[in-house]
Amino acid sequence: MPTEQSQDLTSKIGANLPFLRRYARALTGSQTEGDRYAVVALEAILSDRSLFDHEVSDKVALFKVFHSIWSTSGATLSESETGAAAKAQQHLSRLTSGTREALLLHTIEEMTFDEVANVLSISKDEAQNLVDIAYSEMAKSLAGRVMIIEDEAIIAMDLEAIVADMGHVVTGIARTADAAVELYNKEKPHLILSDIQLADGSSGIDAVNRIVSDDPDIPVIFITAFPERLLTGEGPEPAFLISKPYTEEQVRSAVSQAMFFSSTETLKA
Repeated sequence: MPTEQSQDLTSKIGANLPFLRRYARALTGSQTEGDRYAVVALEAILSDRSLFDHEVSDKVALFKVFHSIWSTSGATLSESETGAAAKAQQHLSRLTSGTREALLLHTIEEMTFDEVANVLSISKDEAQNLVDIAYSEMAKSLAGRVMIIEDEAIIAMDLEAIVADMGHVVTGIARTADAAVELYNKEKPHLILSDIQLADGSSGIDAVNRIVSDDPDIPVIFITAFPERLLTGEGPEPAFLISKPYTEEQVRSAVSQAMFFSSTETLKA
């Protein structure tokens, strides 16, 4: 019979597992490889429950175990990985060590610099410096064309302003799945920034699936109020997933990294 303590630990892990999987996926550029690291982290905790630090937040505790494995393994992808995952590793090798991890933790996972420092076992100042370096290195990537799929006018305008301020060209804004496919065919973008629920009841996922059937390597960033619904482990998942309400910093981080390498897979609606 599982003890009350073990059930509590399972509950803590379960509540934060979707976000660990999101982070691992963005970090590796591969759902398969990201999940592999996440599973190893869970197995480590089950083998030695003392690894889970109850003195910090549950999310930080889980991510700390993940990083102890990620760092000691050399943060490498399996040699069997090909395509987008292999491209991701090539791009990652160009970045200063630790910058991508720190940036993802601080922006996408919304951790404070103190929390980032705790996860990475560095000082707060070092964590902040890594994020600054990451922004500088990501900014050197080439500017491109970005298509926005969003039915709320205010949000669409905000996203357009953020993307344009980064030096990218916005090819247009689509409010429905059909309009998105039409816009894509009219002027092919380098990246898609998409909401999930659209104006006419159609789905941003449907629109993206139709697009990636022709262009499987185009990077896509999804924005949703319910990220855990796309992080179930039951099918292909997006590499870049921003929660609503988002911050400008999150959008800039995701766009920079998505432009840095393609890592899109077809999703199930």
